[in-house]
Amino acid sequence: MAETTTPEPTQPTTISKAQAIREYLAAHPGAKNHQIIESLKKQGINVDPGYVSGVRSKAKKPNRTAGTTIKKPARKNRSGPATATPKYPRHSINKALRIPRAILDQNAGHDCTDRQAAGFVGVGFAGPFRVEISSGIKYGLLERPATGRLKLSELAREILRPQSPTAELAGLRETVMKAPEISKVYSHYRGENLPDRKFFDNALTEKFGIPTDKLEEFTSIFQETLADAKLLEQHNNKVRILDISDAGMGSEAANERIKQLGKDVKAVASDRCFVMMPYTPPHGDYYSKVYEPAIEKAGLTAVRADADLFGTGKIMDQIWAGINSAKVLVAELTTRNPNVYYELGWVRLFSVGCYLTHS
Repeated sequence: MAETTTPEPTQPTTISKAQAIREYLAAHPGAKNHQIIESLKKQGINVDPGYVSGVRSKAKKPNRTAGTTIKKPARKNRSGPATATPKYPRHSINKALRIPRAILDQNAGHDCTDRQAAGFVGVGFAGPFRVEISSGIKYGLLERPATGRLKLSELAREILRPQSPTAELAGLRETVMKAPEISKVYSHYRGENLPDRKFFDNALTEKFGIPTDKLEEFTSIFQETLADAKLLEQHNNKVRILDISDAGMGSEAANERIKQLGKDVKAVASDRCFVMMPYTPPHGDYYSKVYEPAIEKAGLTAVRADADLFGTGKIMDQIWAGINSAKVLVAELTTRNPNVYYELGWVRLFSVGCYLTHS
C-alpha cells in the first residue's frame, strides 16, 4: 500500500503595515484615513492616523528609477532677494588710499603680494581686506601685474608723493572720474545742486541701477569721496557739486595738469586731433595760423570738419566719425558758436575727453 503524505498547511503571507496601506489605497483611491484604519484592524493590523498620512503622502511622490534625477524645488532665500555685487568702490577715496600708502611707506612702493600688503597695513588677510583692494583698483590706485600681486599706480604716487602744490588735488579728482558709478553720478550732477534725498535715491535706483539696499552706503561713499576731492560746496543751504572745469583750480593748477597729461600721452604720426571751431573769419583763420601748426608740432594730424573731413554722405555722421577716431579733441568756444556747442555736446554725452579754449 502506497504511503501517502499530508501536505503542510500554507503559511499566511505577511506584509508590512505600509504595504497594506498602499494596497488598500490602490483599490480604494479616495478612501479616508479612518476607513483605512478600520479595514486594516479587521486584518489584525493596527495603525494610527499619523502613520497612514505619512504612507499616503509618500505614495503620491513619483518612484525614483535608475538614471532618473528628481529636481528639487529651489529654496527661497530667507534673507530676501539676492543683490549683485556693487560695481562702485566700497570705500571713500581717503580710505582706499590706506593700502597704497602702506605699500609706499613700508615697501618703497615696490610690487608685493596681497598677503604682504595685508601685513604692511597690519590687518588680517580676509574678506574685508580684499574688498579694500578692490576699491583701490576701481579708483585707479592699485594695479594687478599678475594674479595675487599688487602694483602701485602712478596716480597713487602722484597723490601720496605730489611733486607740485596742485598735483595731489588733481590726482584725487582724477580718481573720481575713474571710479565706476561714482563717475557717472558725478558727471550727471556736476555744476548742480544735489536734489533732496528722496529724489536722489530715486535717481540712483532708476537711472544708475544702485540697489535699494545699498543706497545709504553709496551716498555716504559718494559724498565722502567728492569732499576728499574738494568737489562739494554749500550753496544756499544746498550741497552743490562743482564741475572740474570750473572748480577753482586756477590757471597754475590747470597748466600743471595739462603738462602732466601731455607726458602721459604717447602720440604717433597717424593719430588725429579733431578741432571743433567756427569756420568764418576772424576765428576761423586761427586754424591754419595757430592750431594746425601747433598740432602738427605735437606730432598729431590736425583735422577740421570743413577743410579735411567733409565729402559725400551725411555731415553729422562724418563729424561723429571724426570725433570718435581722434586721440585729441580741441574746442574753440570764444564766439559761442552753436555748431561748436552741438559737436561738444556729443563729446560730453559719450564721455570723450577734450581741451576747451577761449580767448
